[in-house]
Amino acid sequence: MSNIYRMGCDIGGTFTDFVLLDEATGELHIEKCLTTPDDPSRGVMDGCAQLMDRKPDFLASTKQVLHGTTLVINAVLERKGAKTALITTEGFRDVLEIGTERRYDLYDLQQQYPEPLVPRYLRRGVTERLRSDGATLVPLDKAEVDRIAADFASDGVEAVAVCLLHAYQNPVHELAIRERLTKMLPDASVSLSSEVLPEINEYARTSTTVVNAYTKPLMERYLSSLEASLNKQGLRGRLLVMLSSGGVASVDTAANFPVRVIESGPVGGAIMGQRIKEMAGIPVAFAFDMGGTTAKVCLLQGDEPARASEYEVARVHRFKVGSGIPLKVPCVDLLEIGAGGGSIADISPLGLLQVGPESAGAVPGPACYGQGGDRPTVTDADLLLGYLNPEHFLGGSMALDLPASHAAIETRIGQPLGLQTELAAWGIHDSVNESMAGATKMYAAERGVDPARLALIASGGAGPVHCYGLARKLGIAEIIVPPAVGVASAVGFLAAPISYDLVRTHKVPLSSADLDAIDAIMETLQAEARETLTRAGEANVTTFERSLDIRYVGQGYEINVPLSAGTMVSIGRDGLFDLFRQTYEGLFGRAFPQNAFEIVNLRMIARGPLPDSPLHPHEASGGDAKKGERPAYCPLSGGFVPHQVYDRYALAAGACVDGPAIFEERESTTVVGTGGRATVDEFGLLRIQVYNGEG
Repeated sequence: MSNIYRMGCDIGGTFTDFVLLDEATGELHIEKCLTTPDDPSRGVMDGCAQLMDRKPDFLASTKQVLHGTTLVINAVLERKGAKTALITTEGFRDVLEIGTERRYDLYDLQQQYPEPLVPRYLRRGVTERLRSDGATLVPLDKAEVDRIAADFASDGVEAVAVCLLHAYQNPVHELAIRERLTKMLPDASVSLSSEVLPEINEYARTSTTVVNAYTKPLMERYLSSLEASLNKQGLRGRLLVMLSSGGVASVDTAANFPVRVIESGPVGGAIMGQRIKEMAGIPVAFAFDMGGTTAKVCLLQGDEPARASEYEVARVHRFKVGSGIPLKVPCVDLLEIGAGGGSIADISPLGLLQVGPESAGAVPGPACYGQGGDRPTVTDADLLLGYLNPEHFLGGSMALDLPASHAAIETRIGQPLGLQTELAAWGIHDSVNESMAGATKMYAAERGVDPARLALIASGGAGPVHCYGLARKLGIAEIIVPPAVGVASAVGFLAAPISYDLVRTHKVPLSSADLDAIDAIMETLQAEARETLTRAGEANVTTFERSLDIRYVGQGYEINVPLSAGTMVSIGRDGLFDLFRQTYEGLFGRAFPQNAFEIVNLRMIARGPLPDSPLHPHEASGGDAKKGERPAYCPLSGGFVPHQVYDRYALAAGACVDGPAIFEERESTTVVGTGGRATVDEFGLLRIQVYNGEG
């Protein structure tokens, strides 16, 4: 049977989303089911079974399953990873607690940091020392490594992170330690910093390697189980995994380097947003994805979503940079907010309404799910406000319990605050919008953009319900809601290329740099990247993007300078100086040509061909688009007013609807407020003009 399908599968905190693309016809088959937190692979197989009801034996005709998961980030947040140990250079075992000695809040004398993933008794120093150029200063004491390994065996260690000083320059001691550990701890997983992150910066390198080791056994078991289950059900194609960088890689790559998968789910929405931005012909936008557990925002300008080379997880204070565990791996530059449909509303110790970041998740879920949850959530508020149809949730396959939502909000919020239940529900809805707006304004200010000048591309199950209110708070004039909006991250997986990022530290002043040697290292990185893509089934690498991390001598940070075509020798020192100056001026407004600068890191990104867009010109499904009307809350009127209700996919291209209106589809609902106007374009995009007046 010929392979004609590709499937995107995104495991979120509340729902698991599926999009099956028929490459011959362009038709999308969509499924959404509750996530199974105890065993996420079970939720994947449940969704596949539901798809099989419509497309029997589709797995046998599927050439790629592109998978994103929150398994890694959840293991770190919930401290459910492997029992992990750390081997480092003698005298440096406390680097995880010392960190950078930077304070994330100058005025908080009691500030706290995340507890290290490795307890101190499992952090061991070993006799060895490399110089900063990689030369051996003190040989490795292998007998000491054996003694440490014996101690780890008696302590039941499941994973070991090895991070030695200057190992990014010379991995010889780390490789020797792995050889000894493999013999004495054959069942333990080992992560080497020289493989996970061969880059200068001791604390971030150690932290990143520890997170990789902590999650590696879990990821190996999960992917092995999932791949076996899919193959048992008939999959003949490849299982591929979404990376935090926005690329796709093989199961082996993801299993060996789970730290690169930590944000694999959220990036799908940003990738889909980028494609929508290009289809809509707008220069700059925010991708806004609000699911059941979190909301994500990403700045879209240029040819790809904004990227970063480091980020944090498990922050003690969600919005304070420096309060989390640093990871130095390539990632899409996302803002993640603890605001989703499952975010729980409560009364703070000060007697104020508080929404999130705690989520009801898939189990027990919002009160209206009827699974035993009795705490009010954003979804309960949206249902009570009339935005959601209790008989049409997931196309009617899951009925919502309106009385349960009413009781939860009335008991937990309305009565304690002395509010009518409907006003309490509006307070929950508006509060979560305010939280997202405040975080988005900060994110925009840090990147030098004005939100009011951007469009908002909404996605996720809850995103279209909240996008209009969020846009009004940000002063945004246009919202774009794509088709299949409730599963946009899974659609985004189908639009992602197979790709991989590599980095090597090569710290040298430009004035004394051996350009031939740098070219040789770049060739090595290119060959390694090509091999990684080949393992993922992509033999046709279309682009190799080279760049350098450069800084002025004495600076504590670098900027990334993309390189033009050609070798370092062909670019030359003068050409490299011009590239650095132009990039620096573009970021900071001026450069300092009299100052010397140095190369710090060499970077390589290999990409396969960009898949065709999964979205195609829109054809109305037929039938009457207008389904009727129902009362829903209107903030401009201060009460419930009739909202026209439409079947989104029955609207033909060119259709224009004035708000207040509600557009229903199987996986989500779009709300357009009073004064707004929604138009359907030729691609089926809902383009909403936002009314930003007062009344």
